[in-house]
Amino acid sequence: MSQITGQTIALIVYFLAMILIGVWGFKKTKNYDDYMLAGRRLHPFPAALSAGASDMSGWLLMGLPGAIYAAGLVEGWIAVGLTIGQYLNWKFVAPRLRSYTEIARDSITIPSFFNARLAGTGRGLTITAGIITLIFFIFYISSQLVASGKYFESAFGWDYIWGMLLIAVIVVVYTFAGGFIAVAWTDMAQGLLMMAALLIVPITVTIQAGGPGDVASIVNDQILTGSGIPNGLDPFAGLTVMAVLGAIGWGMGYVGQPHIVVRFMALRTPQDAVYGRRIGISWMIISVGGAVLTAIVGISYFQPETNPLSDPETVFIALTAALFHPLIGGLILAAVLAAIMSTISSQLLVSSSAMVEDVYSGITKKRMSRTGGVRAGRIAVLITALIAAGISITPNDTVLNLVGFAWAGFGSSFGPIVILALFWKGLTARGAMAGMITGAAIVIVWGNIDGGIFDLYEMVPAFLTALLVTWLVSRMTPYPADIQEEINTEFDQAVRLTKVWDVDEAKTASSRHLDADGNIIERSPRSADPINPPQA
Repeated sequence: MSQITGQTIALIVYFLAMILIGVWGFKKTKNYDDYMLAGRRLHPFPAALSAGASDMSGWLLMGLPGAIYAAGLVEGWIAVGLTIGQYLNWKFVAPRLRSYTEIARDSITIPSFFNARLAGTGRGLTITAGIITLIFFIFYISSQLVASGKYFESAFGWDYIWGMLLIAVIVVVYTFAGGFIAVAWTDMAQGLLMMAALLIVPITVTIQAGGPGDVASIVNDQILTGSGIPNGLDPFAGLTVMAVLGAIGWGMGYVGQPHIVVRFMALRTPQDAVYGRRIGISWMIISVGGAVLTAIVGISYFQPETNPLSDPETVFIALTAALFHPLIGGLILAAVLAAIMSTISSQLLVSSSAMVEDVYSGITKKRMSRTGGVRAGRIAVLITALIAAGISITPNDTVLNLVGFAWAGFGSSFGPIVILALFWKGLTARGAMAGMITGAAIVIVWGNIDGGIFDLYEMVPAFLTALLVTWLVSRMTPYPADIQEEINTEFDQAVRLTKVWDVDEAKTASSRHLDADGNIIERSPRSADPINPPQA
């Protein structure tokens, strides 16, 4: 069996499995809430793996190993910052966001939550947040399509554009059909595949090389001969204050990523966040560790001094093609597509909800019918995919840089507002608007200037400045007493709901919330008017 034939068979099997999950999701999707948030009935196991898979994207199997292969282990500090940030996100944000989004008019997107959290005074904020979501997600989706084109170029010798278009079509098919249910369960399967591949590849290379000592010896020889790996295996060599702050900045961004925090909103109960955190962080530590080891064994196999890779970001692909039987290699290489496709599908769905729930409903003050909302959501998925594919036709940056820009945009625009919305009663719509625009503007400007202090990852100055601006403007624009009292009541309900849930109550969680006195009652349907809902 030739290499191309084996890989092709494996990929066809993988693609069919993803499409079948999409068909299953289609049958499970009954209304708009199912399509966008799985009816808040998502088990924490698929929620955790889905959050991890959609988060890591092609960066985990291409961007991170490529950066370490080219520059040394010092590039791994980004992974450390991300792991810490993800842990804190699950620990503090997940349970509170799950309870508060249900209390706040059963919000199903981050922008609609902002408006509901602010007693319906944030209509302009909702629309602006929806537009920012669409802009940055188009760049984010584009980064994943670039990674898919590189994948087929490296593994199959295809033209870049055909590989990129194939992945775009397949992801659109199952996202279009199955919505959030299909996306969550395909992400779970893809997350498990990614983790397995990132363990199998470095272990196999290490065994073939003769053991960890032999791998380390070869890598050290490469470093000593001046091979272009400036910092080698010393994680502190060449480490600067800006690099440390940049790594922290990546972790700070988690709280503002819509495609990740939406998994928290879909959990059955706030208590599910505890189980989700344990599963999600375990998966992340194993997978990130595997990516780092892949880069190290890649240096030993494709020695930069004598046999360098033309594109460092293809090190995982090149190792798999060189070491495994074509059929097995094809299944392992499917992990790259799993990483890419899981992120694209999640981001397409969130972009769709932003277009329909936030921009359309915010401007027209009308909510789609249950069937009309699903139809509009599917059309929005298609439109977003077409725009992102158009941008990706000519790649002009690395996967890591494209992801970094979009990550900073979301983290700085939404992160400070999410934190203050969940943990401070004094947030106002004007403060949130000012902070959101500040974060987005600094990312766009800072990210396009090089040299000196501007080499610092744009997330750090943008996030901190946006947080300060949001707090200051909110203090300067307090609400009237009646509106603030309504906000305080909902805030206290959300805090109590976060605390009262017990693990044993999880099975009935999807249909309950608290009344004004903090008692658990049956959940009423979502309001027909997302901007000015009737008050109880």
